[in-house]
Amino acid sequence: MSRKPKRGYYVKGHFVAEGSELDFELKAELKGTTELSKTDLKRESDKLQAIGENLLTLRADLLAGLGLSDKLMDAIADAKRITNFEGRRRQMQFIGKLMRLLDADTVRAAEAALEAQHKGSAEEKLALHLAEQWRDRLLADDQALTEWFVVEREAGFETDPQHLRALIRQARKDAAAKQPPESAGAAVRHGKAYRDIFRIVKQALTADEPEADEGDGEDAGN
Repeated sequence: MSRKPKRGYYVKGHFVAEGSELDFELKAELKGTTELSKTDLKRESDKLQAIGENLLTLRADLLAGLGLSDKLMDAIADAKRITNFEGRRRQMQFIGKLMRLLDADTVRAAEAALEAQHKGSAEEKLALHLAEQWRDRLLADDQALTEWFVVEREAGFETDPQHLRALIRQARKDAAAKQPPESAGAAVRHGKAYRDIFRIVKQALTADEPEADEGDGEDAGN
């Protein structure tokens, strides 16, 4: 029975087995350095695979702007559809291999896109928390309304003062109304005025972004 031939390639007439010391040295030279050890190469490989995995969560517009190959884009799209654990693991390994073919500029661009998305998500969370805080202040303190008008003017946003005052009065009335006996122990259900105040405040705090329906903002931190 014949032995299974080793996988490898020839360099200047010499056979180089895949995974051998010489294989790692040659690949290191191709990357522009002879200083990379096996550990360095493994660390770099793991880093690239992790970036590839994170690309699955990247927004479509940011992903499209990276100019990735069709093969890598298809592999990312396929990975999103795979639910089987082993199948997904193999697919992520495949994505890792494709990531190792990218040039350094594309890898840096991918990292920058992921960082931009993360920063945007953090800023959105902060805006939601600030909107919740302002809404609660407006309902608790009449003086807060004067302060709010200063804040929104600085943001280049203008609310109809009478409309906002009416919403605050209505939200306070809704909060003061007794809850039905059968709702004892349940979470308080806020009225439309309460939610409208939150939307107005959030829109002012994110005046340069399209407004989304965030409900009453209670789940912003979850």
